[in-house]
Amino acid sequence: MDIADLEWQSRTLGDGITPRLVTMLVDRGEMELVVRAASERGEWFCAEAAARGLSRTGETERALEVLEPFIEAGWRPARWERAGVLLEAGRVRQALDEVRPDEEGLASERVCHDFAELLGKAGRLDEAITVLTPHLDREWILSALVRLTEGRGRDERVLELIAPRAQRVRDARGEKPWCVNPSNAQDLQAQVLERAGRVDEAIRILGADIAAGHFAVQNTLVAYAELLLRHGRLEELRVLGTGEHADFTLEYYARALEDHGQADEAEAVLRRFIATAEYPDRFRWPLVELLGRQGRLEEAVEVGRPTFEYHDACLFEGVIHLLHEAGRPDQAVALLDERSAEFVEEHASWFGSNRMWLLGEAGRHEEALAYAETLPSDTYGLTLDKAWILEEMGRVDEALALLRADPEVRPCEVAELLIRHGRAAEAIASMPSLAEQHAAGRRRDAALQANRGSDDPPF
Repeated sequence: MDIADLEWQSRTLGDGITPRLVTMLVDRGEMELVVRAASERGEWFCAEAAARGLSRTGETERALEVLEPFIEAGWRPARWERAGVLLEAGRVRQALDEVRPDEEGLASERVCHDFAELLGKAGRLDEAITVLTPHLDREWILSALVRLTEGRGRDERVLELIAPRAQRVRDARGEKPWCVNPSNAQDLQAQVLERAGRVDEAIRILGADIAAGHFAVQNTLVAYAELLLRHGRLEELRVLGTGEHADFTLEYYARALEDHGQADEAEAVLRRFIATAEYPDRFRWPLVELLGRQGRLEEAVEVGRPTFEYHDACLFEGVIHLLHEAGRPDQAVALLDERSAEFVEEHASWFGSNRMWLLGEAGRHEEALAYAETLPSDTYGLTLDKAWILEEMGRVDEALALLRADPEVRPCEVAELLIRHGRAAEAIASMPSLAEQHAAGRRRDAALQANRGSDDPPF
């Protein structure tokens, strides 16, 4: 077991036995295979899942045994996982002592976040708040505080901590507001007021900030619109959605109208803005979605059509997926085939892959394979797309042979196919070791670097 291999796998997430593969194995009842892969192959994601699964079933000592080699190797995430297992077993003090931060750790946002999470699970919420407090000027830590304390009787304490930070954002408007942290403090203040049952106060405070322009980021506008939508405040939403911030909030007003049985009015207001706004295309997608919910798919397509070949604000992919979700893949293929030669050339890999996918979803498998033969052999993802079509046709061995013959296909892709067809043990046994895959990754990186050419400018 090599720390460098584990660090590489954790960075890439696409090599070795990946989290996705582990989930597939666990979902299919292959926990013992996961345990063996952790112990025999040194696969961290297997060890992590095995420890959690065994812990949940009360097999504490087996869970700890799985983690021990990783801890001995110096893999820090394994210590945190062991703490989780001990906590699950009711050994709270031992769990906390396992990862209790020293002075250096207390200076680390990540360490304090993880330790606070563990304290929260242990029911020691006040200690968790204390650990997080020095780092609350970071947006993600402040969000973690709000999430960790939800429904646990600490709303007043949390509001005390948020209030000066929210005021700082208000006061910073006009003084490089994009530099102020935490820029989400106003949103979170309203969220905590709302969950504490103080909805009117949340709306009043955040509404006043929006009206005065005392906020730093677009997300605050969205948070206010979502708050109004949740509580059916149509009039406030009308003012917000049709005013100076319509670009970001009109869709929430339209959705509120629809929720109140006024879909015709929602459609009318969206069409009015599309017809009159300086930048109308940002209002097309809410109307596409509205028409889609009403089953008016042809009209939805026509609303999006003017944007289909845009570089920006293009709704084509969204409309394609809307048609697919509505069970109309043939219509989606027809839209693809209407695209100009310039569009196809500019989006060659995306176009080819999506056309094959939609042909497959439409059951037009032979046509999809024939189309694949017309694509350049170096089209990104072509082998995976062809293998998926073969799999859909029940030609699993042919799909496997195709994947194995392509040196660019990662071993995890072959393993996924085998697992889907009940061949989990074969899938794991056929995979190269983590060290071998890391070495192959280094060779790929070196080849890419060499292919840059000596004429490329230095960074």
